[in-house]
Amino acid sequence: MMFCRAGHISGWVVAATIAVAGIALPVSADAGGYAVVPTTIIYPGDTLSSSQLQEVEVTNPNLAGDYAKSISQVEGMVSKRTLLPGRTISVSGLREAYTVTRGSSIRLVLSLGAMTISAAGTPLEDGTIGQVVRARNMDSGVIVSGTVLADGTVHVRAK
Repeated sequence: MMFCRAGHISGWVVAATIAVAGIALPVSADAGGYAVVPTTIIYPGDTLSSSQLQEVEVTNPNLAGDYAKSISQVEGMVSKRTLLPGRTISVSGLREAYTVTRGSSIRLVLSLGAMTISAAGTPLEDGTIGQVVRARNMDSGVIVSGTVLADGTVHVRAK
């Protein structure tokens, strides 16, 4: 006859309870609905357009994650990785299109009260709207930091 500790028995009971409960629980609350998939191969750096995308019904109840659910959610964004036809698009695999790009010509603007100073500059890094980037003043060569605005100018912060 074999004897075992009570702790081992309670461990088996807990494991059996978890296994039975796991069968009864739903796998995902996101089952159903729609997902966005590309119709052609989209390479890193390409901008997504509605002609390259389609919405398909989600039939896999195990599909989880941060996949795109509508074309309007991802249209105009830039891919960070290769997207294959028929595969869901992960939102984390996309980024906003850059408003200013490194080496391009931009306008630097400094506002102090009622006074506004403007100068030609070039960004030292890529940036999207609201992002702080470093830029070089083309006249003086001084490197400044500023916030990228929607029109492509950089609003310089006063020191």
